[in-house]
Amino acid sequence: MDTQKLLCSLLCCFQILSILSGQQAVQAGHDNVPSNIRPLKLFVFGDSYADTGNTNKTQVAWKYPYGIAFPGKAVGRFSDGRVLSDYVAKFLGLESPIPYEGWKSSSCAIPLLKYGMNFAYGGTGVFDTVFPGPKMTVQIDFLKHLIRDNVFTGKDLERSVSFVCLAGNDYFTYISTNGSAEGLQSFIRTVVNQLAINLKRIHGLGVKKIGVTGIVPFGCLPAFTSTSSFQQCNENYNSFLGFHNVLLKQTVEKLNKETKDSPFFIIDLYASFTSAIKNKGSIKFENPLKPCCLGTSAVSREILLCGRVDENGAKLYTLCENPKSSFFWDVAHPSQEGWRAVYSALQATLEQYFLQY
Repeated sequence: MDTQKLLCSLLCCFQILSILSGQQAVQAGHDNVPSNIRPLKLFVFGDSYADTGNTNKTQVAWKYPYGIAFPGKAVGRFSDGRVLSDYVAKFLGLESPIPYEGWKSSSCAIPLLKYGMNFAYGGTGVFDTVFPGPKMTVQIDFLKHLIRDNVFTGKDLERSVSFVCLAGNDYFTYISTNGSAEGLQSFIRTVVNQLAINLKRIHGLGVKKIGVTGIVPFGCLPAFTSTSSFQQCNENYNSFLGFHNVLLKQTVEKLNKETKDSPFFIIDLYASFTSAIKNKGSIKFENPLKPCCLGTSAVSREILLCGRVDENGAKLYTLCENPKSSFFWDVAHPSQEGWRAVYSALQATLEQYFLQY
């Protein structure tokens, strides 16, 4: 390779690294954590509450106005800025790990592996859903293959933790495909059983601490509160899906009894969402149930979706003046400020479990 081609190649790598690291960068926090107990890598699995850039680029998370708060453009996060996995990484004193798709598409991304990897894809669940993307089983396969190929070693896994996020796409799929109310409890058991299998697999790969989210108050998502003009939660959904969290608690307790180092713990999104929605925390929101970005056109499943435009490029959504005043960014996802409020409510839990070695 001649000098000019070499310089061009190096410049290309530098630009790719700048884009990937810049899109992921979150100011690392928790500097008071002793370095001998701070995890060195974070492995993320799940859906849009944790995805930092894996979802197909045709999805709305890659379109304006997503990403306007951070990093200033749409990079695949389902928010105006940071999502929950960014805040978990910050808590651990790490930068957000590189998305799996970003790593696959770049031959220059090896330095970014130092923080772990994010395998979460928006719209996915433990089973296939109405949205495209690899289910959690396949996401775990990705890590298994990287270990097999020595991209990550056993030593890497020894000082790692995992964040597993299940926001409820399996249940949205069940509801939207006319699943019966009578069959929902049985389906919840199936979902939690599969989630337990996934958690055991992650631990079996060598990850020492694994935090898994409980289901949020599903009936408080704007997709379900729009019928009340975003004034009240749908308590039927909250009641039905509350069984998931009861069953998950029992399942995690059972898994920990079967595993001598008790590696599993629950990240209670139900309580942290409820606290933020009721304005009980230090961060307050004007109308917590109303999203900042709201679609104005109903087309099949695109109803109320943020970021859509018509064939002439005209916006099919409205945008609030101040995203920081909104807990929800769109019909299903918190804003960056909303996630900050959730993270604030979760810090004590993260401290108790993630940093115990």
